[in-house]
Amino acid sequence: MQFDSPGGAAHDRHWRGSARLAVGCALLFCSMALLVDWDAGSLTVPRGLLWVAMSGAVGVVMLPPRVSAGPGWLAVRTPRRHVVHTDVLTAVRQYDGVSLHLVLCDVHGHRLELDPRTLVANPLLWHELDTGVLRSVERGTLRHGADVLERLGHHIDDETTRAVLRVSGLS
Repeated sequence: MQFDSPGGAAHDRHWRGSARLAVGCALLFCSMALLVDWDAGSLTVPRGLLWVAMSGAVGVVMLPPRVSAGPGWLAVRTPRRHVVHTDVLTAVRQYDGVSLHLVLCDVHGHRLELDPRTLVANPLLWHELDTGVLRSVERGTLRHGADVLERLGHHIDDETTRAVLRVSGLS
């Protein structure tokens, strides 16, 4: 199965803006830290390199995961790439807490974590996942979590309906 088909893949349409924000915050942090250190008269080459390294760490921490999906697969790219086969999922769990996230597992032992807000904001990603989940249910591999995805599907449908009504001026 091929996972890198950019023509047929759906991507997170808000990722670039979030990535630009992360890079902008890192650059702002770097420039402010260097400026304050320079103004205090304590800026040296090692301290400058330390501020640059810390700014790079801020950028990496703030960089959002890149989510893409295609027929039968969903991928989340952090520093490492995680891929699950959506047409043979075994379990889907939703964890609440400080950050809400879904955990998807497939029959091949692959596992990925995903923020459900990404699916809400990207109906094409949701469509690819939902299509794969329907195949998993048909094949009998999805044993845990169908109710989680059903609730998420209703939430996404409600949000999409509200957005359409808002854009059309009916609400």
